[in-house]
Amino acid sequence: QVQLVDSGGGLVQAGGSLRLSCAASGLTFSAYAMSWFRQAPGKEREFVAVATSRGGTVYRDSVKGRFTISRDNAENTVYLQMSSLKPEDTAVYYCAALRAEFLLNYRMPSQYDYWGQGTQVTVSS
Repeated sequence: QVQLVDSGGGLVQAGGSLRLSCAASGLTFSAYAMSWFRQAPGKEREFVAVATSRGGTVYRDSVKGRFTISRDNAENTVYLQMSSLKPEDTAVYYCAALRAEFLLNYRMPSQYDYWGQGTQVTVSS
């Protein structure tokens, strides 16, 4: 049974930092690209960052230079280091696993096979 467990969210002031973690089990981790998405109240789920199995990364424009995605294939874990947080970063953050053959569609939530339960990030002004 595949399981993705998100953790690390919380309440932080603007300008602060948080590190999210996603521990995966039950899948061949190295065969999947791993992404973070987020969803704010009343909005659609949106792509934040992806880390391919070979370590390549892509970010949405609004988080470039502030967020860093990384993965540890030995520990089956993906991280999202978030710095210089802004109130508009407030959302539930989800990790997700995408089979390598669908990598071109990494921005599309519908293409992902597995999702974490989400972790709330709240940035106060």
